[in-house]
Amino acid sequence: MQNISDTLATANDSALQTLDSTVAIDSSGIGALNESVGEAGALLTEGRLDDAVGTFGGALLDFTISHIVPALVVAVAFYLVYRVLNGLLGRMLGRAKKVDAGVQQLVRRALRIVIFSFATITVLGQLGINVTALVAGLGVAGIAIGFAAKDTLENFIAGVTILLDRPFRIGDNIEIQDTFGTVVEIALRSTRIRTQNNEIAILPNSIVITERIINHTRMKTLRLRIPFGIAYKESPAQARAAVLAVVQGDERLHPDHEPEVVVMELDDSSVNMELRIFLKNPKSEMPIRAEYQERVFDALKAAGIEIPFPHLQLFIDEAKAFKGSQLLGGNSA
Repeated sequence: MQNISDTLATANDSALQTLDSTVAIDSSGIGALNESVGEAGALLTEGRLDDAVGTFGGALLDFTISHIVPALVVAVAFYLVYRVLNGLLGRMLGRAKKVDAGVQQLVRRALRIVIFSFATITVLGQLGINVTALVAGLGVAGIAIGFAAKDTLENFIAGVTILLDRPFRIGDNIEIQDTFGTVVEIALRSTRIRTQNNEIAILPNSIVITERIINHTRMKTLRLRIPFGIAYKESPAQARAAVLAVVQGDERLHPDHEPEVVVMELDDSSVNMELRIFLKNPKSEMPIRAEYQERVFDALKAAGIEIPFPHLQLFIDEAKAFKGSQLLGGNSA
């Protein structure tokens, strides 16, 4: 135990010595300017105003020529490099048809962060600031911020995963977590979906990546299902003929897939059927769905086919108490 304690104490002393050596300010930069300000202040307290102004002015001029001007040159150089690289990257991404808008946005942001991070470190170095100590301090602060911003980091990682895996793209109609709409933006923290009510649903990426996603527009064609019901006394064949007649000549439907009407279920009050059509453009799903729901209703009504509503038949056996009453069709005394 004593050996372990001695080892830990030695490691702690070494770490403190390393930290002390890294936080030292460059004596030729801000450190020199700080010393000159102290000297000028001392001269000022002695009443030597001219000497104080001369000392401070000379130090400021020397600091400007030796550090501020090179720092400005470095900053302008990094800015020009960023503009050139950003332009080249934009043209390259514009020619890459398989790279969607979300990934392009991510790559451009990464380039901006990297360039400006290097620019900041280099400029601070030119000003005489110990960059090593600054980076070490930011590293410790980054660990603390990472624990505090756990949810934000999860959303960020999930956003990168979405942009790389591409389960959906901007403009796709998707269904996720009881929300259906069009993807309008894929950010690093959240995904924004415009619903049918023209509302914007903002879903955290950490939830999006774990939910079941149904993409209605990823494929080149989409099967659209229009459910309806007919009464038991009606003929499914007649209903099928009446409904299929309304889809004839519609050029929005895919020519390689024939429309069909099938019986889906024998329900309590109706024979449930379904019209199945395939769309050329999956993004036109919602307006065509609304249109064909009305078309099917009108077709069944025009053909005289009853569209039932839920109802209940009641049979009363041995209801002697109601015998002879109007309830059972008799004449009351």
